[in-house]
Amino acid sequence: MTTSVELPLWLVVFVSVLAVLAALDYLLLPSARWVMRRRFNRAIEELNTRLKLRIQPFKLAKRQSLIDQLVFDPEVINEIEVYAKANNITRTVAQDLARSYAREIVPSFSAYAYFGIGARLSRWLCTLLYRVRLGYMDADALKTVDPDSSVIFVINHRSNMDYVLVTFMASSSSALSYAVGEWARVWLLQSLIRSMGAYFVRRDSRDPLYRKVLARYVHMAVAGGLAQAVFPEGGLTRDGKLQKPKLGLIGYMVAGFDAKASRDAVFVPVGINYDRVLEDRLQLGVLAAKEGGNTQGAKAQHRFNAGVLGAALLRHILLALRGRWYRFGYACVSFGAPLSLRQYVTERGIDFRTMDQAARFAEVEKLADVLMAKVGKVVPVLPVALMATVLRDASGPLSLLELKSRALALTQRLAAGGSHVHIPRGDQDYAIDVGMRMLRLRHLVEEVDGLYRANPAEMPLINYYANSIAHLPG
Repeated sequence: MTTSVELPLWLVVFVSVLAVLAALDYLLLPSARWVMRRRFNRAIEELNTRLKLRIQPFKLAKRQSLIDQLVFDPEVINEIEVYAKANNITRTVAQDLARSYAREIVPSFSAYAYFGIGARLSRWLCTLLYRVRLGYMDADALKTVDPDSSVIFVINHRSNMDYVLVTFMASSSSALSYAVGEWARVWLLQSLIRSMGAYFVRRDSRDPLYRKVLARYVHMAVAGGLAQAVFPEGGLTRDGKLQKPKLGLIGYMVAGFDAKASRDAVFVPVGINYDRVLEDRLQLGVLAAKEGGNTQGAKAQHRFNAGVLGAALLRHILLALRGRWYRFGYACVSFGAPLSLRQYVTERGIDFRTMDQAARFAEVEKLADVLMAKVGKVVPVLPVALMATVLRDASGPLSLLELKSRALALTQRLAAGGSHVHIPRGDQDYAIDVGMRMLRLRHLVEEVDGLYRANPAEMPLINYYANSIAHLPG
């Protein structure tokens, strides 16, 4: 019993490391996890006292649990069986594929990433680039929204800055979950985006298994009360006009809605406008390439070009060093009256769950058109859009007095039609000066002998900004 046993030093070290790891795994790590979970829950409780829309348990659920719940959802299991037979593969292979889709879609929300990094970063970037303003808000109607409802912000899509701007503007009310396209699936960036609660969507996927997994996740999110933000247009506007809504995500959101359930789904229309859209020339280039039948050229416009980005940043840095850099004007967000899905389906006497595909598609299209009309109604009129409209509609050069007269008349017509015109500082003359200054800085306006006209070479850009309010009555 007292015989010595000699062991190699490397083996002793190896066994010691295993013993330490075992002690950590069974003794220390569970305690540490309990302490961290307790601190995390306290932080969430504190956040929920400050947020108008509470962070629901669904958003805090473990990612792996949501993935498992999604893969073993009855409708997904049924689709796996159909998919396996249709593609002559085993059920196991089809299920693994469904699990990979679930991993791709399901986010992993981190309150610190959202409020500690994302909200602060969005505030810094927005205020660096723009004078950010809250436009119209139907405060009385928004107060009637049940905080436990599944709130869905429906937004027009003008720029990739929309994600940043809405995150900043809504950070005091809720933690929003976005559906983001494949553009965001970039190494490192995708981890941050996923930790902020966003879920990735393949916009043009025709894979029925993928679409079923996505549809069931969206249904789970709505049923779980997740606050979301969606862009019904499906992509950025190319010509500046509001686009017809695409029905995918909205269809998924309403397909399983039960009007008799305890939780309602509420759509909140959000209108966004900018005095300068960062991607305006890019979108016009894509549009021109597509209209010319050059699909390869359109795709090339979308590719990330480090040289172009670097040159743009250097140009703005040099302007700042010379004291000639200005922010890109105003960015404005307006919130309209919410639409209760429970009230909507009750008034129409419909139930999306019991409809066949054709009837459901028709009803979803009607709902999407209603939502898009509500969004269009609250798109704010900003100085650049106002002056671009005046210049586009002019038959010839105008004096400054004529510009101001026409801008004032247009403002009055828009306001009479119920549109929301943002007049900086409440000063109409200042609004006109701001709009003209932005247009002149970009050489979109020519001045000859005290007369102003749109630069003929830049008419596509003038039209782009005028189109942002072209749908408004007036």
